[in-house]
Amino acid sequence: MANSGKKLMDGGGVAFQTLPRAAGDDNADDDYVRPPPRPLVSTVHDKPATHPQQVHISVVGANRMRICWVTDDDDGRSSPPSVVEYGTSPGEYTASATGDHATYSYSDYKSGAIHHVTIGPLEPATTYYYRCGAGEEEELSLRTPPAKPPVQDYDVALVAGDLSYADGKQPLWDSFGRLVQPLASARPWMVTEGNHEKEKTPPPPPVAGASAGVRLSPSRFAAYNARWRMPREESGSPSSLYYSFDAAGGAAHVVMLGSYAFVEERGEGTAEQRAWLERDLAGVDRRRTPWVVAVAHVPWYSTNGEHQGEGEWMRRAMEPLLYDARVDVVFSAHVHAYERFTRIYDNEANRQGPMYITIGDGGNVDGHSDKFIEDHELAHLSEFREMSFGHGRLRIVSETKAIWTWHRNDDQHATVRDVVVLESMAGAKTN
Repeated sequence: MANSGKKLMDGGGVAFQTLPRAAGDDNADDDYVRPPPRPLVSTVHDKPATHPQQVHISVVGANRMRICWVTDDDDGRSSPPSVVEYGTSPGEYTASATGDHATYSYSDYKSGAIHHVTIGPLEPATTYYYRCGAGEEEELSLRTPPAKPPVQDYDVALVAGDLSYADGKQPLWDSFGRLVQPLASARPWMVTEGNHEKEKTPPPPPVAGASAGVRLSPSRFAAYNARWRMPREESGSPSSLYYSFDAAGGAAHVVMLGSYAFVEERGEGTAEQRAWLERDLAGVDRRRTPWVVAVAHVPWYSTNGEHQGEGEWMRRAMEPLLYDARVDVVFSAHVHAYERFTRIYDNEANRQGPMYITIGDGGNVDGHSDKFIEDHELAHLSEFREMSFGHGRLRIVSETKAIWTWHRNDDQHATVRDVVVLESMAGAKTN
C-alpha cells in the first residue's frame, strides 16, 4: 500500500511498496473530497414467513461449509426442516444434509428460527448450487476456496467485528442479514466480535469461584452467537468468540481472536484465550502452512486519537505468542480509518514481527476516526494512514509471496491507495 516517487524497502522478509504521501492529510489525495454519511439502510423481508432469508456461509474444517439462514415464523417448533440440498449443476441436487435450528429472545424480541446445516465433503475451487429448507425455495450458489495458492479474488471474507452495528437493537440484525446475503451466501464469511455486537443488558452474575467483577461474556453476545456460528469446536476453542481455521488446503492458518471474550476483564482474565492461542499456534507446521494471519477487533498499535490504549492489555498478554509463531500479519478494526505499520514487536520495529494493519473503515453510522496524532510515539512506525472508508484484499500468490492492497471507497473509480508485497515469515528464525 505507496512515497515520493516509488520506494521499495526490504523489511526482513517483507517488501513494502507504498504510494505517494500527500502533505497535510497524511496519505490523502489533495483533490479527494470524502462523501458525507448516508442514511441507515433498512431491508424488508417481503416473502412468505417460511422463505429462507439472511443466508450466509462459513468454513468448517478442511472441506465443509456451514449454511445458516432464518425463517421468520412465530414458533421454532413449526419451522421448515433444517435441510440443504446441493449439487454442482443448477437445479440438480445430488446430496443433502440436515442440521438444527433454534431461536433466542432478547427483551421483548424473539428471533425467527435460525438454521445451521453443515454440507460436505466438498471439492475445492468448485461452484455448488444449493437451496435451504424443503420445497421449491430459491436456488443460491457458492464457490469453495481453492486447495492451494493462489488464493485471490474473493475466496474468503475476514470480518474483524462490528457486523450489524445493532447495539442491542435486534431487528437490525435481521436487516443486516438480508443486506449482506447476496455476498455472504456466495463466499464464506469468517467473523469475530466487536464492541457493537455486545448487548446492552446488565452483565450476568459473577462466575462461581472467580474474582469479583469477572463475568463471562457469551451471554452478552446472544444475537452474535446465535446467528454467526463459527468453527470453534473444530479448532478446539472453549468460546464462541475466538477460533481458527485453515484456508487453501492448509497453506494459510487464520486465527480469529476475541477482543471481548471476557467483558470487563484485563490481565489474568485473558488466561483461557491465551492458553488456547498457545495450543493453536503450537499445532501449526510452518513447513506445511507458510502463512499465518491473525484478526482481532481492537488494534494493538494505532496512532489515531480514537480508542487509544484499549488493546494494550491484550497485546501484553498475547503478542509474544504471535511473535514466536512468526505470524505474518495482524488485521484489526474498531478505529474508523485505515493505517498500516511496519513489522513490529513490543513497540519497536522488528523485521521478524507481524505487520499490523487497521482496517476499521468498512462504513458505519459514527463517521470517520479523523484525528491522527502527529507526534504519537509510534508515528515513525506507521507507514500509511488515511481516514477514508474502504476495504482490503489479501492475495496469497504462492507459498512465499502475498500481496495486500487497500482500496479506498470512491464511487467514481476503483481506487487502490496502498500496496504491500509480503514474503512469508515461515523461514524466519527465532531470536
